[in-house]
Formats: sequence, C-alpha cells, structure tokens
Amino acid sequence: MSLRDKIRDIAKERLDKVIDIRRHLHANPELSFKETQTAKFVAEELKAYGIETQEGVADTGVVGLIKGKNPDKKVIALRADMDALPIHEANDVSYKSKNEGVMHACGHDAHTSSLLGAAYILNQVKDEFEGTVKLIFQPGEEKLPGGASLMIKDGVLQNPAPQKIFGQHVMPLIPVGKVGFRQGMYMASADEIYMTVKGKGGHGAIPEMNIDPVLITSHIIVALQQIISRNCSPKIPSVLSFGKVIAEGATNVIPNEVKVEGTFRTMNEEWRGDAHVKIKKMAEGIAESMGGEVEINIMKGYPCLINEPAMSARAKEAAIDYMGEENVVDLDLWLAAEDFSFFSQEMDACFYRLGTRNEEKGIVSGVHTPTFDIDESALEIGAGLMAYLAVSELEQL
Repeated sequence: MSLRDKIRDIAKERLDKVIDIRRHLHANPELSFKETQTAKFVAEELKAYGIETQEGVADTGVVGLIKGKNPDKKVIALRADMDALPIHEANDVSYKSKNEGVMHACGHDAHTSSLLGAAYILNQVKDEFEGTVKLIFQPGEEKLPGGASLMIKDGVLQNPAPQKIFGQHVMPLIPVGKVGFRQGMYMASADEIYMTVKGKGGHGAIPEMNIDPVLITSHIIVALQQIISRNCSPKIPSVLSFGKVIAEGATNVIPNEVKVEGTFRTMNEEWRGDAHVKIKKMAEGIAESMGGEVEINIMKGYPCLINEPAMSARAKEAAIDYMGEENVVDLDLWLAAEDFSFFSQEMDACFYRLGTRNEEKGIVSGVHTPTFDIDESALEIGAGLMAYLAVSELEQL
C-alpha cells in the first residue's frame, strides 16, 4: 500500500476522534492570548500520541516534533491557530460554546483538531518518510500583534529550523470535499486606524459659537476615500473602511470630540507605507482647515500573505493526487488578513483553504458570524491532506 493510501485510511479511521476533539474545543473557546486550557489540552493530546512536546512558547503556544528517518536532514512545519472570537454563539448544537460571549466563529477549532489529526497520522507513518515535521499550535491570530509574530520572536522557527511551512483555513464559500490553492499574493495586509477629532462643543442651536468635530469627522471620512480612488493604481487591491464612530453628543449638543476606528488593507507593501502618510496628512489638513485638530494613530498590523509559487504549485498537485482534480479549486485574491503572513515573510509558505460548506445541511454562514459552523466531514480531509502535504514536500527537499 502506498504512503498516500495509508494516510487516507488512517484519516478515515480517525475522523470520529478528530470530530470529538473539534467539538470539545468548540464548546470551550478561549480568546486571543488566553488559550491556557486549549494549550493544555493540545499538549496532553500530543503527549498521549508519544510526540515530543514543548509548551509555553509565546506563553500559550505549543510545539510538537515528529521525527522520521534522518530527522536532521530536513524540516517541514505545519501551523494551526487556537484562539476564538468575542461573539455570542447563536447555533443550537450539542457542542455550543459554554463560555458566554466567546465563540470559535472563525474555525480555529477545526484548524487545531485537523492538525492534531495530522499529528496522529504522521506519527503512525514516521518510519516511512525522511526528516522532521514541526507542529505549531499558535495563539492569538485574531489580535494584534498576532501570535505568529510572538512565536517567531520566541524562537519557534529554530531548533530545528523548518525550510517550509503550511497553513490551512476553513472556507465556508467552498463546498465540503474540496480545497483551494493560490500561488503568489493571496491575502492583504491589515492596519488599524484610530482617530480622535477634537473641536469645541456647545449648544446645537448656535454652531457658530462652536467648532463642530462631527462635521469635521464627516469631511475626513468622505475625503479619505480619495486615498484609494485617486492615489492607488486599480491594479493594487485596497480598501479603507471605518466601522466605528462615537460622538457623545445629543440632538441639541455638539460634543467636544469624536472617536473613529477603521481598517486599511492592501496587497502592496510600498503603497501601504505611502498610504499611511497620505491618510495622516489629509486628516490633519482637513481638521486644521476647519478649526479643529485630529490625533491619528495607524497601528501597523499583519503584512501581505504571499504563497511561494513553486511550493504552492506542488501542493496543489499533491492535493489533486490525494483528492482528485475535480476537488481542487483555484482561489481568488482575498482582502481579509491572516497572521500566517509573518511565517510567509520568513520562509517559503503555502496557505490553503478547506471547504466546509454544505447547503443541504444549512451550513452556509460566513466566518465571524454567530451562526458559523462547519460540515465536520471536512475534518477527514483537514487532517489527511495536511499530513500528505507534509510528507510530499519533505520528498522535494
């Protein structure tokens, strides 16, 4: 029997256990950088498999090592994120979140359970591949500065140092049974914008006696859209959005200040830097011209995520070999962001998508929503394909 077929058989046999793991994680979600019980659970699972385990990397990160033949010859890393979101779950399921206001609404429970499934599979076949597979269970993907960056600073890419890394993410737009790949640029950078627009508050009936920060804010928000429409090439995907505006006035009260929060995302690092300067300069100019002032803080977040073309092409072919050509699709550019991008800045990387949608079962909600869920049969592919990609890439090194 080929190694591919062995991996497929073990993934099928292990599916019920991987589902149990996913449901446990889903019912017990923890917010970014607070994944203490999740990390403990992951470490206990790895140790039960007989896998060398390191805890406390970047506080709540966990690392496992599976050593095949000639373990020092080459190293591949597999990564899964573990944190949940501050969302109240609306699903009526047996594994519904037990932690009020916290939910695995982005599928990180599926990522962690898939990697634990892959770990089990790889440990079963470790005598049939050369090299080492490094398992990275990462905290804090959902919150700046990103757990990936902290784990890198804490030495996760050393001792041993992987040459390549794979990451997997659920995709509710892709039907269950399929996966998606893209070569080159895939996901956007993500920066957070915080503004405080200051004026002089007073009675709404005598605006001439005041400096209206609400009016100034409205001009700034509208004008800043020109940063994208009149300064950025149409060839560079970019978006500037403001989702939070707080003006603590009343129908007849002009407040002293307005708080604004937004996001800027793009797929070009040079333009990203230029845009930061333009956003700040334009906002300050408008506020000053209208008699007010603005304090603006642009928090630089995750960089662009780039899938190394040759590695990603090989991964796609390996997926076709594992699943069949009809079940492997090409991905479009995605203006969401992922801190896996920090890993892609350090080495050749491939970040791909696992289909989890099932319209017949009503599993259609998007990530970051209270009704997000997955078709759990996807976990058989989630675990098996990740294991197969690791051994396939090890053969290329």
